[in-house]
Amino acid sequence: MKNEEEELTAYCGLYCGDCFGYKGTIPDLARDLRKELRKYKFDSVAKVIPFKEFKNYEECYACLGGMVRLRCKGCRGGSRSKFCNIAKCVIKKGFEGCWECDEFQDCKKLNFLEPVHKDAVLKNLRRIKQVGVSEWINGNRHW
Repeated sequence: MKNEEEELTAYCGLYCGDCFGYKGTIPDLARDLRKELRKYKFDSVAKVIPFKEFKNYEECYACLGGMVRLRCKGCRGGSRSKFCNIAKCVIKKGFEGCWECDEFQDCKKLNFLEPVHKDAVLKNLRRIKQVGVSEWINGNRHW
């Protein structure tokens, strides 16, 4: 049986417990700001205040709604893995994570994580392969 920290180790080698989606900080702030904006009918205020930035108020409000939906229960505990090509691949191969795959170093499925996480995923995967998930969790993780 895995402990909670091991369950929060994503298939790709990131640690869900370090993520704003799992922590809920950004989703909560976005939810609360949307609530305040509705309370003060800010959509009407934005129409009469002559700030050029308010011309895009509706898009901003919609963007905050997207941020609310960033809340996540973690890769293994949530439904996002059903849509993730990395998770689907790992599950199909019967692995616990990419670190068990001999091809992770050159896997193109990991490329979409690079713009945000740079080489953190590969560093984490190499370390997990070397020392195991339990020891990696207690060490220096990259995000």
